[in-house]
Amino acid sequence: MKVALVNPPWRFEGSVYFGCREPHLPLEYGYARALLARDGHDARVFDAQLGALDLDALAAQVAAFEPDMTVVTSAPSYLFWRCAPPELRVPMETVQALRASTRMLVVVGPHASTTPGATIAKLGCDVVVLGECEEVLTEIARQPDLHGVRSIAFTKNGALQVKGGTRSTDMRALPALRWEKDTLARHAHHHHRFDAAIAGAGAEIEASRGCPFHCTFCAKDNFRDDFRKRPLDVVLDELDALVASGVRYVYFIDEIFVPDRPLLEAVAERKIAFGVQMRIDHWSRDMLDLLGRAGCVSVEAGVESITPEGRSLLAKRCRLTTAELTDLLVYAKKRVSFVQANLLGTHDDPRDVATWRAALKERGVWANEPVPLFPYPGSPEYTKRWGTPDDSAWERAHAAYLEAFDAFSDIQEARPLPLPTLEGGP
Repeated sequence: MKVALVNPPWRFEGSVYFGCREPHLPLEYGYARALLARDGHDARVFDAQLGALDLDALAAQVAAFEPDMTVVTSAPSYLFWRCAPPELRVPMETVQALRASTRMLVVVGPHASTTPGATIAKLGCDVVVLGECEEVLTEIARQPDLHGVRSIAFTKNGALQVKGGTRSTDMRALPALRWEKDTLARHAHHHHRFDAAIAGAGAEIEASRGCPFHCTFCAKDNFRDDFRKRPLDVVLDELDALVASGVRYVYFIDEIFVPDRPLLEAVAERKIAFGVQMRIDHWSRDMLDLLGRAGCVSVEAGVESITPEGRSLLAKRCRLTTAELTDLLVYAKKRVSFVQANLLGTHDDPRDVATWRAALKERGVWANEPVPLFPYPGSPEYTKRWGTPDDSAWERAHAAYLEAFDAFSDIQEARPLPLPTLEGGP
């Protein structure tokens, strides 16, 4: 079977999306391609964002491949499945452009996982994958009649059919990824790096997937939930291949980069710069020392609120006081070039937040202006407010967000547009 793995030509004007807007390696497609090839299928990645392809150029390339199955993701890269653009504008346009060139059109991503019926209705696809997609795509390729395939949804005689629950991929089964040198050469972006001028290619990698915590704001209930580590030798094999291909910086997309002495000691031997996202309250000074020695130049630390009450409302289960968190952030900055404390919009007094941010800045640590909390379908916050997500979940969450806030994230130039407007509705 020929399988086209398509990353759409993303654009974000009018969106509430506050993730990075640069291209990132589609790790989910890299794994899927490897597993499909292992089964004897011809799988190719068509990355319109990284290749700067418009819809016409993308459609022409996919049509020339003549795929039996085409896969489209509803959110940019696994790195941002937890904070995806709520609107399906770009996937809708992409599916429409590719529909005629394939026999089966499959959609993966957070929208498919959380609201499969609405996703099928909006995109007109044949199948959606529930949860993490790598293994499910290989099962669909083996059985295109879908008999026996689990963790999928489709419509039959106008009714939604859901087969199985959301999938968590066996991380031990995923191989070390290999990317073409021309792909990496185009990947000039060094995600969340601010310590130096960019030199050489950047890349993304994961040492683990999932998170054992259930903070209210994190939309991971239906994908990337259970914490699983990849085998160390596989991670290092992948890292060595990236270095050999000219990559000079990697970003670990792990939801929660945990203190892992064997991994950090091995990375230190590779002499490569890297960035991570973490919970600073899980790190000791000794492990922060090792993190710096290993080559870490960027830390994104989720603090979310400067008060214990605020962190409790977000179900952070943080075991440290704000003063202790502050001390660890400042200590980390002595070992790592750039340290950021992430803040969300909570009930914290804005004057106290401004004072805390200014005090951190004086000591070299940057804390962002608190970002308003979007109640993503698939997050505990959404469920707490409205219950299990239904087919109107994204519209409900988006409308509530726009109604609740006058100011948004600092990367948005203007007030976001309503979801129906973005998707071309009334």
